[in-house]
Amino acid sequence: MNPPIIVWLRRDLRLSDQPAIAEAASQGPVVPVYVLDDETPRHRSMGGASRWWLHHSLKSLDAALREKGSRLILRKGRCENVLKEVAEEVGAVSVHALHHYEPWWRNAEKAVGQVLDLHLHHGNYLAPAGSVINGSGRPYKIYTPFWRALHERLPPVEPHPRPARIEAPAHWPKSDRLADWKLLPAKPDWAGGMREMWEPGEDGAKKRLHAFVEEASAYEAQRNLPSVDGTSFLSPHLHFGEISPGQVWHAVADAGGSVETFLGELGWRDYAQNVILQFPEYGSRSAKEDFSHLHWRTGKQAESDLAAWQRGRTGYPIVDAGMRQLWHTGWMHNRVRMIVASFLIKHLLLDWREGEKWFWDTLVDADYGSNAVNWQWAAGSGVDAQMFVRIMAPLSQSEKFDAGAYIREWVPELADLDDADIHDPASDKRPRGYPAKLVEHRAGRERALAAWAKAKDR
Repeated sequence: MNPPIIVWLRRDLRLSDQPAIAEAASQGPVVPVYVLDDETPRHRSMGGASRWWLHHSLKSLDAALREKGSRLILRKGRCENVLKEVAEEVGAVSVHALHHYEPWWRNAEKAVGQVLDLHLHHGNYLAPAGSVINGSGRPYKIYTPFWRALHERLPPVEPHPRPARIEAPAHWPKSDRLADWKLLPAKPDWAGGMREMWEPGEDGAKKRLHAFVEEASAYEAQRNLPSVDGTSFLSPHLHFGEISPGQVWHAVADAGGSVETFLGELGWRDYAQNVILQFPEYGSRSAKEDFSHLHWRTGKQAESDLAAWQRGRTGYPIVDAGMRQLWHTGWMHNRVRMIVASFLIKHLLLDWREGEKWFWDTLVDADYGSNAVNWQWAAGSGVDAQMFVRIMAPLSQSEKFDAGAYIREWVPELADLDDADIHDPASDKRPRGYPAKLVEHRAGRERALAAWAKAKDR
C-alpha cells in the first residue's frame, strides 16, 4: 500500500475540477486536511461573514468526501506545524495543494515546502497569476491589455469530474469538531439574512451556476440594475473554491448576447491576483505616491460619519440600501459597491482602507485581491484606476439605474415614497427617523477636490 498523501485545502473546497485532489487520489490513500490558521495571516485572518460561510462550506465538503469513502480532517494552528504533525501521524511525506497568491499563503507554502514534499497545482483561476506577460516579459499592470492577452489563451481546459472514489488511509488522524471552532455567530446571531440567501458548498455553487446560465446572455443589460439584479451571485462560491472558474466559463461561454461582459468579470478576478502578486501590500498601501499626501478626515466627526456609513444611515437612500443589504446578507450588488465606495472616499473624504477593512469583515466573498483592487480603483490610487476627480453622484446614479425597488426593500422607512422622491427625499418628505444627509453632494465634492488639489501641490 502506498503511503497516504495529504491534500491541503484552503480556498478550494470542492471535489470537481480540483487538481490537487484528483492527482492525490490517483496515487493512493488521501488525507484531506483543512487548517484553520489565524496566525499566518495575522490581521488578515477571515472576517465574521467569511467564517460563517466557511463553517457551512466545510460541513458540505466533509459530507461529499464521506460519499467517496473519505472524510475531512480539521486542525487549528500554523499550517506547516499542523501538516507536519498530520504527516507523522499517518506516515505521509508529500502534500498536494492548489496555488494561492495572497502574500500570507505564499509564505505558508514556502514554510510547508521546507518540512514536507509539497506539490502545488493550478486550478483556482483561468491562468496562473504572473503567467500572462507583456512583450517585455513582465506581468501586466493594466486590466485591458491583461484581459486581451489572457483571452488569447482561453478557453480553459475542460473541467475534470470528481473522483469516483477516494481511498482512505489505514488509520485516520485525529480531527477537531467543526462546532468547536465557533465560526458561527451566537450572541447575537446576526446571520439570519445570510442563511436565507445562501447555500454554501459545492452543491449550492452548482445551483447558482445553473440558474445564471439562463440569464447570462442578458448580463450587460441587467448587471447595473440593483432592483433587477442580473448578476451571477457566484462570487462567494468562486472565492471559497466551491466551483472553478473553468467550470463557470464552459457553462456560460456559449450563452450568446452579452455574456462576453461576464467573462470579462472572470478575467478581472484573475487580474486582481496578478496585481497582488506584484504588489503584496496592495490591501494596505496606495499604489500612487500622491495619495500619501492626501489628508483624509480624522477625528470624532469623521469617526461618526464612518459609523453612519457602516450602519446605512448617511441620508443617501442608495448608499444606505447597499450598506444594509451588506449587513443583512453578507453581499452587495456590484454597481452599488462602486457607489458606496465612492461616497465614503470622496463625499466623506475617508481613507479607502477604512472601507476595505469593513468589506473584509462583512462580505461573504471577501477576497484580498479583488477587494483591494476594487477599493483602489474607486479611490483612484491603484495601478489601474479611475481618476480621483471622477466623483460619482449617488442621487443621479440611483435614478439612472432605477434603484427605487431596491431602496424600498432595504430602507423600508422610505417604502411609501413615490418614484419622484425615493432617490432623494426632500426634508418635508423624509420620514421621521430617517437621517438628513451627512454632507450635501456639492459640498462633499468641493471638499474632496480641494483636498486632492492640495495633495497634488505638495
